[in-house]
Amino acid sequence: MSNFNSTNREFKKNQLRSRMISAGQPVPDTIYSRGAGSGTSASVRQVSRAAADEASRQRKESEATIRKAHNRTVRRRVIVVMVILCIVAGVLGGIFWYSRFAKLENTTVVWERQMEQTEGTFTGYASFGENVLKYTRDGASYIDASGKDIWIQSYEMNAPVVAVCGGYAAIADQQGNSIYICDQTGCLGVATTVLPISRISISSRGMVAAVVEDQLSSNVCYYQRDGSELEIYIKGLLSSEDSQSDSGIGYVLDADLTPDGNVLMGSYFYVQGGQLRNRVAFYNFSEVGKNAVNRMVGGFHEIYENSMVARVACLSDSRAVAFADNSLTFYSLRDQMSPEMTLLVPVEEEIRSVFYNENYVGIIVYSASGEDEYRMDVYEADGTKAFSEEFSYDYSQAAVEGDMVFLYNEDSCRIYNHYGNLKYEGTFDYTIAKITKGKIPNQIIVTGPQIMQELLLH
Repeated sequence: MSNFNSTNREFKKNQLRSRMISAGQPVPDTIYSRGAGSGTSASVRQVSRAAADEASRQRKESEATIRKAHNRTVRRRVIVVMVILCIVAGVLGGIFWYSRFAKLENTTVVWERQMEQTEGTFTGYASFGENVLKYTRDGASYIDASGKDIWIQSYEMNAPVVAVCGGYAAIADQQGNSIYICDQTGCLGVATTVLPISRISISSRGMVAAVVEDQLSSNVCYYQRDGSELEIYIKGLLSSEDSQSDSGIGYVLDADLTPDGNVLMGSYFYVQGGQLRNRVAFYNFSEVGKNAVNRMVGGFHEIYENSMVARVACLSDSRAVAFADNSLTFYSLRDQMSPEMTLLVPVEEEIRSVFYNENYVGIIVYSASGEDEYRMDVYEADGTKAFSEEFSYDYSQAAVEGDMVFLYNEDSCRIYNHYGNLKYEGTFDYTIAKITKGKIPNQIIVTGPQIMQELLLH
């Protein structure tokens, strides 16, 4: 009886173990190490290993399926990204090609304004901020990009000249005695000189430097934006052997202020040893300039021994250029107490025109090749050449606005980009006085005595 019960208990244990194995639970070998069920235990172990192998196989297949799905997703994303990058590259390449090489053939009038004109009063236009300053013998008006007057200032002048820098403009009566100083809201003040005015310059802070002259001397006077005179004065005599004295600097040919108003660059000619000489000099009117004799911080004359500098320009607070009849000279003003000549560009041909803005400097010379009448050389502000282009076009005005070079006469124009490619050429059915760049790419503002138009080039 006891043997039967023992056998029955062992049988039930084996059944229970079989159920546990069928559920996928591994069974330690030590459980089957005794008694009459050792053969059954071996079978159970085989079943357990087979079940474990099957579970491992299914797990690996599941992991492989997940990896394949993940890889497919990654590949799809990579393809989408590559397609987007190709589209973006194509668009950017198209924009680059269009802006650099495409020639624009047509124009669309964005807006037009008929200009009021009294016979004999028209003088000209100047770019001022993002708009246009119109000046005549009877007054000036500031015209916005839609052709509307922002402000109007009346005066009487025989020969008005204009200087613009940043948000300030000065209108002076050349060979007269009045200077109107304005910003984009209107007239701020009027300065009055004792001697006749020959030329003016204005800083981005509204300070005006006026070159006044008589038969024997030329002087530089300074005025605040309200018209009051500053106690800053440079006197130059044409004939003086003492070139280091204040009066020995010479007679002013041209002068220009840096935008911050701290430095004045001037071209002076003087008589020394019975010969006419030329120099470019720099004056510093900031606090640090007090340490220099007569505030003169730099003078260059040996390089101009056989030439005459007719135009000087302060392109920025740190860059300046001098236009001589046989060269271009680039200067660095990073150390305003010690200006440095950085590059001298010899010019063998006769210079017909010069133009510049804060980023570019250009000259037009009579071409020596014989194939075209002129050659235009354009440089960046540091003297790096941007492009050189020969052309045959009967222009009367040359200017650079932004990164566009304008050549025009009374009824036609040519427009080049800063790569030297001709972007547009066309004619007009009215007289042109000034062409400026519009607010958006491929827009220009054309002004004349009778009409003002903004045109979209396409």
